[in-house]
Amino acid sequence: MSQPGFWDDVETARKTVERMKFLKRSIDLWTGFERQRQDLEELIQLAEDEADEETILKGIEEELDTLEKGVAGLRLQVTLGDPDDPKDAIVAIHSGAGGTEAQDWAQMLMRMYMRWAERQGYAARILDLQPGEEAGIKSATLEVQGEYANGYLKTENGVHRLVRISPFDANKRRHTSFASVFVYPEVDESIEVEIDPSDLRIDTFRASGAGGQHVNKTDSAVRITHEPTGIVVQCQAERSQHRNRENALKVLRARLYQHYLREQRSKLERMEEEKKKIEWGSQIRSYVLHPYTMVKDHRTSEETGNAQAVLDGELDNFIQAVLTADLASG
Repeated sequence: MSQPGFWDDVETARKTVERMKFLKRSIDLWTGFERQRQDLEELIQLAEDEADEETILKGIEEELDTLEKGVAGLRLQVTLGDPDDPKDAIVAIHSGAGGTEAQDWAQMLMRMYMRWAERQGYAARILDLQPGEEAGIKSATLEVQGEYANGYLKTENGVHRLVRISPFDANKRRHTSFASVFVYPEVDESIEVEIDPSDLRIDTFRASGAGGQHVNKTDSAVRITHEPTGIVVQCQAERSQHRNRENALKVLRARLYQHYLREQRSKLERMEEEKKKIEWGSQIRSYVLHPYTMVKDHRTSEETGNAQAVLDGELDNFIQAVLTADLASG
């Protein structure tokens, strides 16, 4: 960082600093694990000499369990080997059929991922949001910035199912709602994704929903269609049309990169196959709030009774379970 010219390219410098911070955190974690191991050795020796051996052994078991979980988490991170895993993530959330119920569920999922990002120390912001007619959202696009954000969040690809007593039903009946989540790696500026301006159709329109008079009275929202591939992206979160255009191009570049990557790997239909129809039987995870509380991942059978904690962003156990299963099958 002290080299001349390091800060000339602010974005590159920022990413280099973030990478250095990440590596330092990893080293500090490993150093902490080694210290814990040494402490455990001393406790074991102490237990051999003490009369109250049972109490000390119980403490050793608790410490060992904490150490094993920490090492397992770091091991997963180290073994995330896909070139896209360390990248920032673009998270697209879409409500399923069901009107207000599904739109409210989509908003709950958006909050869940924002809270998860906050817990990880990641930066998260809304690039686009389409509000529902009465409540919730029809769709949202998030940008999550942080080391291995894509590697972790790619495990969330699929359909998420909610069972609860509807807050919108006067008869207090139980409802089932669906929403889909798709995650794409954000393309680094150093990766060349050629976009021919003549291939783009750019439309501007008036932003909808909350945002103040300026947002609602000017054509600040931007929709970009990449005609050769049919990929459509839009952004309206910013008041500036120029900023919305920049953000939309960023999302488009990520989508195109993923599209071309699939071509190179001869798996053109891979992403589309993952985009299952939002209906019964296609969910990757169920969130039950009534008549009991439970969240269960149908791919790994990982589950918890603390549904509220999960909705508040405690997703690590589910993410680690999927990554562990992928490692075992790979």
